[in-house]
Amino acid sequence: MNIHEYQAKELFEKFGVATPPGKVASTAEEAGKIAEELGGAGLVVKAQVHAGGRGKGTFKNGFKGGVHVINTAAEAQDIAGKMLGQTLVTHQTGPEGKLVSKVLIAKSVDIAKEHYFAILFDRQSSSHALIASTEGGMNIEEVAEKTPEKIVKEFVHPTLGLQSYQARKIAASLGLKGPQANQTVKLVTALWNLYIKSDCSLVEVNPLAITTDGQVVALDAKFNFDDNALYRQKDVVAMRDTTEEDPREVAASEFGLSYIGLDGNIACLVNGAGLAMSTMDIIKLHGGEPANFLDVGGGATKEQVTAAFKIILGDPNVKGILVNIFGGIMDCDIIANGIIAAAQEVSLNIPLVVRLEGNNVEAGKATLAASGLAITSADGLTDAAQKIVAAVGKA
Repeated sequence: MNIHEYQAKELFEKFGVATPPGKVASTAEEAGKIAEELGGAGLVVKAQVHAGGRGKGTFKNGFKGGVHVINTAAEAQDIAGKMLGQTLVTHQTGPEGKLVSKVLIAKSVDIAKEHYFAILFDRQSSSHALIASTEGGMNIEEVAEKTPEKIVKEFVHPTLGLQSYQARKIAASLGLKGPQANQTVKLVTALWNLYIKSDCSLVEVNPLAITTDGQVVALDAKFNFDDNALYRQKDVVAMRDTTEEDPREVAASEFGLSYIGLDGNIACLVNGAGLAMSTMDIIKLHGGEPANFLDVGGGATKEQVTAAFKIILGDPNVKGILVNIFGGIMDCDIIANGIIAAAQEVSLNIPLVVRLEGNNVEAGKATLAASGLAITSADGLTDAAQKIVAAVGKA
């Protein structure tokens, strides 16, 4: 789950992370009033969408830039009016762009130096990692590729947590001393508390700015949260903006399904993330292109399978479906009945290949065979992939 920049600011303020003051507006008039409250001069108006590159983006109405510096309340109202209700296209949104329904009005700062700072879970070391670089404002992947020596990592002990000396090492790695080092230690510690207490999987501050008057502030941030912990993060869940998400992914989440849309034409309905990845790989191996990642989980019900079929068929590019179920926890016969019910309810008219294996598999195959529906049964994953690729090729 991602959140908007203005929501990140709210979290910053809650946990004491130094950041310029700002408020969000949904109308041009509201933007003007906020600008007046903040003092008018030296403000920035920023379009709020889940995408980077906003400053260099272009609106479909021809207005250029999703980030503008303004000096009067009237100017803030004018700029916000040109953004709100319009579609912003950036290098991250794709040509379809994203609709802007909110803008952030915030104090601008005079930047002397930009740094990069992030906290994330490092799977290689099985620990949380602090990452810092003097090359702020840039794509960190580009920095890692061209100048890896400019990236500093500090790993946090899983039980001891962040130690004060580690925060001081981060400040030193950025070349900060005296009051600026002290500010950085305080900011890093506050970000760590936010990261842990909000069940984040990533907090990325880019840039971490040093202002001309010597202040250390977080100007922009990207957050990712651990989906498995959202049940205990009610305030974070309330920040979810489903209008920024793929509607198919939103529908899937309502039924406890994991869905990611892809560009191919063979839909995958699988139980288990590892099996889903294997299924997509083998489809490609045999010349096909997967249309999605759809994991129904270990205990899927008939209702969930039906919902999964409806979501799959919501993609006009889908020309065939491969169901690949390993019945460890699940009963294959229950899954077979769910597949039949779903196929009947949605009036399925594209090729469907089903591979069942595991618990009560013979009963499941018999149920599919007796259904009278055009369902192709497969023995093994390779057989299933070959059959669906061939069927889609003939369709």
